[in-house]
Amino acid sequence: VRWYRLAAEQGHAKSQLMIGGCYKTGTGVDRDYPEAVRLFRLSADQGNAHAQCNLGACYKNGTGVDQGPV
Repeated sequence: VRWYRLAAEQGHAKSQLMIGGCYKTGTGVDRDYPEAVRLFRLSADQGNAHAQCNLGACYKNGTGVDQGPV
């Protein structure tokens, strides 16, 4: 987790995706859905398709984001 975090802080899209997954599942870190969403968004903004998919799933399921009325 440490190396993913360091690379993510430097803007590495795949590391942002991977550490985001760690925060979403609680693997090696305390579970933190809003932090997972933040990291998925950073990676998705760089064009990472897996991060885009994970971010979409978070919005669909209301995981780490506010769900407003539809």
